[in-house]
Amino acid sequence: MRHDEPRHDIRAQGESESYIMVHIKVSITVNGTQQEKDVEPRTLLVHFLRDQLQLTGTNIGCDTSSCGACTIHLDGEAVKSCTVLAAQADGGTVTTIEGLSKDGVMHPMQQAFMENHGLQCGYCTPGMVMASIGLLNENPNPTEEEVRLGLEGNLCRCTGYHNIVKSVLAAAKK
Repeated sequence: MRHDEPRHDIRAQGESESYIMVHIKVSITVNGTQQEKDVEPRTLLVHFLRDQLQLTGTNIGCDTSSCGACTIHLDGEAVKSCTVLAAQADGGTVTTIEGLSKDGVMHPMQQAFMENHGLQCGYCTPGMVMASIGLLNENPNPTEEEVRLGLEGNLCRCTGYHNIVKSVLAAAKK
């Protein structure tokens, strides 16, 4: 079955009209585990991750794709999951902040954020870490200016970015 074919219909009665909610089946590898779920075609990937898979490390910060709190990796690329439909990720591979550590050992970027105090309240941290890994995947040895430019789509309301940039530069050296 293709992802654009209806999986099943649910008839619902509204106040003044009845309507049909169409669901589709998506199959996405998330943090190394194949996940098959029925979703409404309009379901955003961020809601799929948080609501259907209970992976709440991916945060919703703005609902406008401005803040980057929902950044994850889709097929190896850092993307804001509030801008991607779950159906668009069908057949893809997603890595969230929960999927970074291996056997209890933090990813080098997570370790660098911890060692360099790259967080305060922590709300932006998952998205910032995922975006930072994406940045280093594209540019393994960035300058301070390149880090600042590379992360300008991710907002932090607490830190002033100094320790975030310091963390990314430290991770690049590992």
